[in-house]
Amino acid sequence: MFTRPPLRVARQLSFQFPSHSTRGLMRQVIALFALTLLALSAQAEEEFPGRRQYPAVEYIELQDFYQKLNEEKIVAVDVRTDYEYNTLHIKGAVNISLTSDTFIDDMKILQGMHKDKKLALYCNGKTCLKSYKAASKCRKYHINDIVVYDAGVFDFAKAYPNDTYLFGEVLGDPSRLIGKDKLLSHSISIPEFEEKILQTNGIVLDVRDKQQRDGISIFYMRERRASLDRPDLIDRYISQAKKRGVPLLIYDQAGKQVRWLQYYLEKQQVPSYFFMAGGIDEYFKTL
Repeated sequence: MFTRPPLRVARQLSFQFPSHSTRGLMRQVIALFALTLLALSAQAEEEFPGRRQYPAVEYIELQDFYQKLNEEKIVAVDVRTDYEYNTLHIKGAVNISLTSDTFIDDMKILQGMHKDKKLALYCNGKTCLKSYKAASKCRKYHINDIVVYDAGVFDFAKAYPNDTYLFGEVLGDPSRLIGKDKLLSHSISIPEFEEKILQTNGIVLDVRDKQQRDGISIFYMRERRASLDRPDLIDRYISQAKKRGVPLLIYDQAGKQVRWLQYYLEKQQVPSYFFMAGGIDEYFKTL
């Protein structure tokens, strides 16, 4: 039989409305939480600009990407150039370069082969927009079930080195990745680059592809052209530089392609090489 508790106990059990000061503290906590969420969102937008610029494109985080890859629920698609892919890529990834003339046809074929899976596109890193541009292009041609892994190959390689390939072999040790510091140590300003040409009589290489080059030459009669899809030419000039004891002086379009060439130069133990910081884009800004 239910019995009524003593009055003193009943008062203790009764609901206590928060005091004015407590309600104020709660509002402050809620406001602080909301500001924290906004700050994190702004940080994510700054760190991953593609998410802001391509809001209609679905993206996937690193751990989720890795898990779904292992569960064979997605197919990893590397949309970078063949050269970048052959240098460093995620295990099992299919290479369909965004710059290829057959990009859309190849993507349609791949989707047809994996109708029950999403195609997860990736490129170099958080600020590289190739994967988002590729996804947007796919949507335009009605290729659905597309998702972007926008942390890129470098973050994946650092987290999962045993599932990453460097020059066709398991990376294994993340320290084998070339950091930005080492890239910067071989990057020199345009005046320094021009001075090196005069002082060392080094071999000047334009490693841009044909589309980027478009007949423009900035070191007339001094440079050789050896795009990254021509390793035979790269090897020829590496051999000449070693034999003559002069440096390789290399430039690209925007100072980004040389990052991948650096892996090969280090592998070939090239003793002296320099990159023109910012590439030809920076060169024209100074004119």
